[in-house]
Amino acid sequence: MEQPLDYLRNLKNHDWLIVKNSQDFYNIATELYLELTKLSKNGTPPKIILAESEPVRFLASFIAACAAKCPIFLCNPDWGKNEWEQVFDLVEPDIVWGLGTGEWGMGTGNNNLSAIENWIMIPTGGSSGKIKFAIHTWETLTASVEGFTEYFQLNSVNSFCVLSLYHVSGLMQFMRSFTTGGKLFITSFKEIESQRIPNIDISDFFISLVPTQLQRLLQKPELTAWLSSFETVLLGGAPAWEELLEKARFHQIRLAPTYGMTETASQVATLKPDDFLNGKNNSGQILPHAEITIDNITGNINIKAKSLALGYYPQLWENPDNLLVDDIGFFDAEEYLHILGCSSHKIISGGENIYPIEVELAIIKTNMIVDVCVIGIPDKIWGQALTAIYIPKNPDITILEIQTQLKNQLTKFKIPKYWIPLPNLPRNYQGKINRQQLQQIALDFLKTQ
Repeated sequence: MEQPLDYLRNLKNHDWLIVKNSQDFYNIATELYLELTKLSKNGTPPKIILAESEPVRFLASFIAACAAKCPIFLCNPDWGKNEWEQVFDLVEPDIVWGLGTGEWGMGTGNNNLSAIENWIMIPTGGSSGKIKFAIHTWETLTASVEGFTEYFQLNSVNSFCVLSLYHVSGLMQFMRSFTTGGKLFITSFKEIESQRIPNIDISDFFISLVPTQLQRLLQKPELTAWLSSFETVLLGGAPAWEELLEKARFHQIRLAPTYGMTETASQVATLKPDDFLNGKNNSGQILPHAEITIDNITGNINIKAKSLALGYYPQLWENPDNLLVDDIGFFDAEEYLHILGCSSHKIISGGENIYPIEVELAIIKTNMIVDVCVIGIPDKIWGQALTAIYIPKNPDITILEIQTQLKNQLTKFKIPKYWIPLPNLPRNYQGKINRQQLQQIALDFLKTQ
């Protein structure tokens, strides 16, 4: 298997990276690699925090660390004090790249974990808001690339990246292009949304979006037409609602809804664009590097994949070959994967099982709210009472108006009993809801009623 340095040398004279200062990529990566190998000669490779905001320097630093077999922690440079305190306590870095430290910011790490050589730590976080790092390696990331290229029958992958490079969804776009000799264009979503569209042929490019980004692009005709020119628009990060999918299909967007996570180095299931345009709405079939099994007809999803993380830093999983996740799903007769929601988020009200995602998507479909999260709060009669915490699109919209719209979409027991409007919902840096905080907000609110 080719290693980072091999790919770097192969691409030295290729114009594969399309971004400001791209010509500096090779020299920065080479210089940092040589510096790291010197530091590693007399001891354990240093632990590195990478929090560069400039794309070329981020990617060059990442490749240098991987080539020098240094453990590297990818971080969001915009994290706040609370997040950075968590990270520094957990990592105890030897080197910090970014955060205004200049080229080298020396930490106070104890550097005594020789077993973590060559680990790539990618941040992830659950609903508690606590940051975790999924432990990957060069091998798990390239396994994901191999599964992707085989599934889409590609020799090289051209990627148009508007997502954060420190997150798995952005990083894997780089990995696909870097290791297959494809092109990588990097810009911000803000630039695209402002209709500052680059003058490049995107007909053979992949772009990755989350549903809210897709929704915003489809609100502008020029951007909708631009999006329809892509070879494939990968859609992940959160469930998409039916109206959004129908709108994308109407405009002939070559959408590919995906199922995956940081722990699997992006998608392990993807619906191909032709299937989407022919009317299918699901997470597609399983990529060749992965295997998914489900207990019973509908149940928890168990993932086995060559791209699977080894654990959460600093602990390795006892059974690294399989990952039993919280998601509930099923396969249809054609072996397409359907995701119903998270088992841990399931609400039992009056003996009925309710998955919040179904209710949330129905509420979003009313077009009366900006954002919503459905939770269950303790109830003496029903066990749990369905509660919607939401941001209204217009302050004049009444709860009765929303409920009236929902009567044609949901059975009666799935319509929330309590409705709590907020100016914003507590989300972490990846956009995931902090459900613990919402539970407390709901309980405090209902005490005053």
